[in-house]
Formats: sequence, C-alpha cells, structure tokens
Amino acid sequence: MIWKLLRQHLSTLQLAGFFLANLVGMLIVLFALQFYRDVKPLFSQDDGLISGDYLILSKRISAIGMGSSTFSQRELDEIRSQPFTGSLGTFTASQYKVSCSMGIEGVANFGTQMYFESVPDPFVDADHSRWHYAEGDPIVPIILPRSYLAIYNFGFAQSRSLPKLSEGLVSMIDMTLVLRGEGKEERLRGRVVGFTNRLQTILVPQDFMEWSNRRFAPNADVSPTRLILKVGNPADQRIAQFVKSHGYDVDEDKLQAGKTTYFLRVASGVVMGVGLLISLLSFFILMLSIYLLVQKNTQKLQNLLLIGYSPARVSLPYQLLTIGVNLVVLLLALGLLWWLRGQYMQQLWAMFPTMHQGSMLGSILLGLVLFLLVSVLNVLAVRRKVMAIWQG
Repeated sequence: MIWKLLRQHLSTLQLAGFFLANLVGMLIVLFALQFYRDVKPLFSQDDGLISGDYLILSKRISAIGMGSSTFSQRELDEIRSQPFTGSLGTFTASQYKVSCSMGIEGVANFGTQMYFESVPDPFVDADHSRWHYAEGDPIVPIILPRSYLAIYNFGFAQSRSLPKLSEGLVSMIDMTLVLRGEGKEERLRGRVVGFTNRLQTILVPQDFMEWSNRRFAPNADVSPTRLILKVGNPADQRIAQFVKSHGYDVDEDKLQAGKTTYFLRVASGVVMGVGLLISLLSFFILMLSIYLLVQKNTQKLQNLLLIGYSPARVSLPYQLLTIGVNLVVLLLALGLLWWLRGQYMQQLWAMFPTMHQGSMLGSILLGLVLFLLVSVLNVLAVRRKVMAIWQG
C-alpha cells in the first residue's frame, strides 16, 4: 500500500534515463577489462612464468668476436640507477658439463648435452612450492622454452617418425642429469615444471645453480653475460636511447610487444575511465530522480512518519527500486558482455588459432563490486533524505 501511494509521482522517463546511462557505463567498464584480459597475452606472450614487462639485455658481439661480453659491476650499477629500471637481475650460466637422458618409466629413449641458466627467483612467477632446490633434494625443477618443444615436435620427431610430445607429457618424462666438473660427477633427477615463451634458455632455480657451480666449477668466472630488466613502461623512449648509446642488444620483438601491451593497458584504462564517468553520471541522475520524487511526496512521507511508520519502512520502497534497477543493469550488462565477447573471440581465434580462452571471472567480480558500491550509496542517500524529512 505504501508503494502504491509513493509511486504516483514516479517519472518513468527519468528512471529509464538512469537505467540506460548506468547500463552503458557498466558495459563499457566490463568490456574494457575483459577485452584487455583477452587480448593482452597475444602481445605480451604472458605465459604465467615470465611477465611481459621484463626485457633481456646483452652486449653486442662484434664481427670478429673481440671485446668482453660480460657486464662489470660498474655497468650493473649504471643500469640499476636508470629511472626506467624497476629491478635488475643477472643470468647465471652453468660452468660445468651437463648430460641428460630422457625416458618413460625408467627406460631411456634418447640423451643429449644440455646447459643451464638461472635468474633470481623473484623474476620467475612459478609455484614456489615446486620452484626451489636445497642441497640433497632428489629432483631439480626445470623450465623449458616452448620453442624447444616445437622444434622437437615439428622437426626432429616428424623427420624420424617419433611420437610428438605435449607439454603435459613432457612434465611426466623421467630426466636423468649427469653433472661433471673438477673431476667430480653426480647424478640427479630432473622434472619439467613449466614452459615459457619469454626466455630461450633452460632455467633452473638460483639456489641449484649456485650450489652446482660451487661444487663442479668453483674457480670459473660467473660474471653475467645477460641481464633481465623489469621496466615500468616498455614504451619509455629512454630505454631505446640508453640501449643504443651503450651498444647493448635487446630483443626488439619483445620490446615492441611490451610497448604494445603498455599502450593497450593505457587505452583500456581510458575506456574504463569513460565508463566509470558515465556510471557516476547515471548515479547522479538516479539520485536527482529520487530526490525529486521524495520532494514531490514530502507531504505523504510526513504523514506516514507521523502516523507511526519508521524512516526505514518509508525508505524501503525507494531503496528496493534502486537495488532492483541496479541488479537488472548488472545482469543485462553481463549478458551483453558475454555476447560481445563471443563475437570478437571468433575473430581472434580465426587469426590466432592457438590462443587460449580466458575467464570472465574478473569482469563478473568487477560488476558485482560496482553493483554493491552503487546500491549501498543509493540506499544511504535515500535513507538520509527521508531522515531529513523526519527530523525536519
């Protein structure tokens, strides 16, 4: 009965304006986030192990092979002091001989000579319960480049009629590592725990590299020949200028991919900002509508309060109205997002057949956060307006 009494001055046009504005704002925000999450891996090659914000730096090798290829401490300090440098790590290479035999269920199928490199563990975003080594551990965790697996599957295996290997199968292969140096030899088991697109090397944990170099090559020079550099903005022109002026080499493809990812992040942020602005304006439209409605019904609200209805009871119809409209906006925005995502994902799959489909969980959570935030603000604003009438 209270709702029938209070809805007489409800403006359908104002309510529709809020609904459409809020729907557009919500959809723009969710679409920008989802599109960024879906497209980012195509540019950054984000494989969950090495982020796209890292650059690999090395010294340029001359035509006659003269000059030092290692970085001195002074050069490391200079790079570390640059304004674009977030953090700096060094590659450490194995200074001993490594042989590896691989097989399934203890039966060796083939063997090869290998080498190892390591970077500080904070630069590898792997599961730390698996990415560690302490002296005496029976298994050495290893990360392989995906390009190595592709070379085996489409080159070596295909030309010799050998079975092709998936990433999951490689992770189950038994690897026997034989380390030799300084007249010492030791056998260990290896286990592939991940694959990366970012680094073309065979990675092992830093602790294992330090222990093995001390044991099998205690007198070897372990000066770094490659650096891993985390940058805040890959599009910073100072990076290219610094690299060029010092004669360093950096992977141009990854640098360009980093720039593209950065611009994609900025563009997505701008689009999300526009969406949030539209949502904020729609919130004010709703508040204005509610205030006008309450103002028109001031006499009725005063009478209801005077005959014993509480401010909470009188506020409830308006609060349920705003929450209901916000909920419909959220559900409709998620439905439209799901449809739009299906349209552009078909185009992306046609261009990149191997890309993986991500999850919409992030967009759903963001939508719920916006729904709760706007609804709480609406409820509090209505409650405050009715309390003002009651106290006045």
